[in-house]
Amino acid sequence: MGRAALASEQVGQVLVEGRRGRDRLEFTEYGAGEAWVVLLPPLLVPRSVHDHAARTLAAAGLHVLVLDPLGHGGSDRPADPLSYSITAFAEQVVALLDAVGAARAVVGGSSLGANVALEVAVRAPERVAGLLLDGPVLDNALTAQLAVLGPAMYAARFAPLPLSLLRLASRPVPSRLLPAWLRLARETLDQRPGTVAAVIHGVLFGRLAPTPAEREAITARTLVLSRPRDPFHPAGDAEQLAREIPGAVLERAEMPLEWRRRPERLDLVVARFARECSRGSLRARRTRSS
Repeated sequence: MGRAALASEQVGQVLVEGRRGRDRLEFTEYGAGEAWVVLLPPLLVPRSVHDHAARTLAAAGLHVLVLDPLGHGGSDRPADPLSYSITAFAEQVVALLDAVGAARAVVGGSSLGANVALEVAVRAPERVAGLLLDGPVLDNALTAQLAVLGPAMYAARFAPLPLSLLRLASRPVPSRLLPAWLRLARETLDQRPGTVAAVIHGVLFGRLAPTPAEREAITARTLVLSRPRDPFHPAGDAEQLAREIPGAVLERAEMPLEWRRRPERLDLVVARFARECSRGSLRARRTRSS
């Protein structure tokens, strides 16, 4: 699939109840119609990481929402670890669906965003038309993830100056002058140390994923994308998940970060899957209403 056709895009916000009152979440909406898709970014990465995928899916006729969970991108960023968890992020996805009036959606994410999608399927299965899980983080990934996230949390909490300097250094160049990957890197570095420490603390000391028994009970159609030679998202985790969820389909990437570097093949796979899930969901809804 070549360059995605133009589709309408607009930024929106939704308010959710949090520990300190109402928190504001920001999202981008692409396309239109009743066939909904929600995409979630990796931990501490802004939603713009999914810009290309969202535009491609919207060009294929889907109505796509890309959410910045609390503590990410343009959403509020409280420095309270108790505000953050995979479970809380899943509740925010349901709140987003409620806010836009979407009864069901294909819910997908990358890395720990995939774990959030899994949690939505367990907590609110009636809202999930399908699951798109790119590089989920399970037992095989924990050592590598902890090796990065643990020191990052420590540095943000006790030695925040380098992170603050990186944030300041990334600001002078206008975004429009940067290639897409540098814009994403700059947005990712635009972090307050207190928020970084709080997000990592809340996620690491909470529930990272549904239990194996809960995963085996998932009934939503599921597409799992595995990544070769990626220690942070081992193929073994994706393969395990594909075995656990009944009827799940495993799609192996042909190279590391294929969906980012050369997305055309996986764009076709993902768009076909999302359309099939959405058609089934719309048919079921019309049958119930007739």
